[in-house]
Amino acid sequence: MENYTYNSFTLQLEGLNIPKDSVYPVFLFFFFSYILIMFLNIGIACLVFIDKNLHQPMYLLFCNLPVNDIVGNSIMVPRLLIDMLLPPSERIISYYECVIQAFATHMFATTAHTVLMIMAFDRYVAICDPLRYAAIMTKKVVIKLTVSAWGVSFVTVGILLGLTIRLNRCRTLIMNPYCDNPSIFKLSCDSVFINNVYGLTFTVVLLTSSIGSIVLTYTKITVICLTSKNKSLNNKALKTCSTHLVVYLIMLLSGMIVILLHRFPQYSDYRKLSAILFHIIPGSLNPLIYGVQSAEICKSLSKLFRSKPVMPFS
Repeated sequence: MENYTYNSFTLQLEGLNIPKDSVYPVFLFFFFSYILIMFLNIGIACLVFIDKNLHQPMYLLFCNLPVNDIVGNSIMVPRLLIDMLLPPSERIISYYECVIQAFATHMFATTAHTVLMIMAFDRYVAICDPLRYAAIMTKKVVIKLTVSAWGVSFVTVGILLGLTIRLNRCRTLIMNPYCDNPSIFKLSCDSVFINNVYGLTFTVVLLTSSIGSIVLTYTKITVICLTSKNKSLNNKALKTCSTHLVVYLIMLLSGMIVILLHRFPQYSDYRKLSAILFHIIPGSLNPLIYGVQSAEICKSLSKLFRSKPVMPFS
């Protein structure tokens, strides 16, 4: 008969299944990835904050992504690095820390979608209604869009974790390298039917809204570009929209791989690795993609370092 420990506040993380001779190479890879993420995202956020030429809706809205990447990775990666150097029996985490980590993890994923949705709206207005852009995308509207992106994420994720917190726990092993909502409610011996229904609904609504808004926005932008003979408009649309779309697709594909691998328990090790890469890959690539593609950010960097102008990638 299986032994149960009810409502224990001390949990154990399963962690990554890494061969002993690969622990340090993997550790160094994640460590330097985290340093890169912090350096690039803090750098971009500070650059937008310092340079008044970048105080435009496009860059102010984009700044939400670096902030999200900084917070999301800081909650997860340092703890992961510590656990990698510990034997499995010593990978202990408190229940409260686990809940906070799970909340931050889901906030990171949800906010990435909501921020990219409001950025798509900004691109739509800029290209489809350029004459009214300044009147529509005022500072007040930018603040409202930003608050709505974070507010929607906070409320929906709060409900998600709230439904899990109410459950009694009879297990203590987190079957994951870090805490997330499914790994916490799987500790319960109570019925998790409501959790599964809300979690599925939450995922479907988020992905449908996200993908739907991107498809609708870019369909309208494409129609405008095809019917317009303005080459300057088309070039502007191609540069700004391709950047946004690449960032969105990287985030979407990284997340979809994790969701799909959840359906195949035999690939649990690949799922764990892909869940970590979901944090690391977008966080590393987002500032690089925007920094290289944006002429304004390149000009700002040139001024900052007082060097020859940095030419944007074309």
